Amino acid sequence: MPAPSEFFVRLQNGIVGGFAPPTPSEIHQLSRSSDNPSNLLIQSSVRPSGKPDLLERAPASLSIPEISTLAADDPKNVDSRITELEGILKQLPAESPPGSEDIYGMNIGIMYGSANVEWSNGGPAGCGGGRSTVHATEEQKNQFKRAVEIIKGLTEGN
Repeated sequence: MPAPSEFFVRLQNGIVGGFAPPTPSEIHQLSRSSDNPSNLLIQSSVRPSGKPDLLERAPASLSIPEISTLAADDPKNVDSRITELEGILKQLPAESPPGSEDIYGMNIGIMYGSANVEWSNGGPAGCGGGRSTVHATEEQKNQFKRAVEIIKGLTEGN
């Protein structure tokens, strides 16, 4: 399946809360629009150690080179990595009810959307305690970890 011409992905480190809402340490958002499919827009906010607020970094964009010149395993092949990410997310469960429990144990939430896949974990306000009726296997936890690696790699432009 080819990579979508449009997609968005949001990764939030810090989804586990409780009585108080979660305190994210970083939020990364990536988007690709069919209006400009050769660019990946990257927006990031990071909380410096010991500081109360997230600091927004200047938006960046990653030029998506013509994939015909890149090997599928080349880290600059954005389409290949997005196709891999979609394949992973299609296979992963999310907690039920949404926001009940961090079933991957990484305190990381992913929200992804394209014409092919819509997937999220962590609920819109993070995980506030409670029990999920769905639990991830070790293999699924490893796949989730790979999804995080893909997103962070794209965020860092490599």
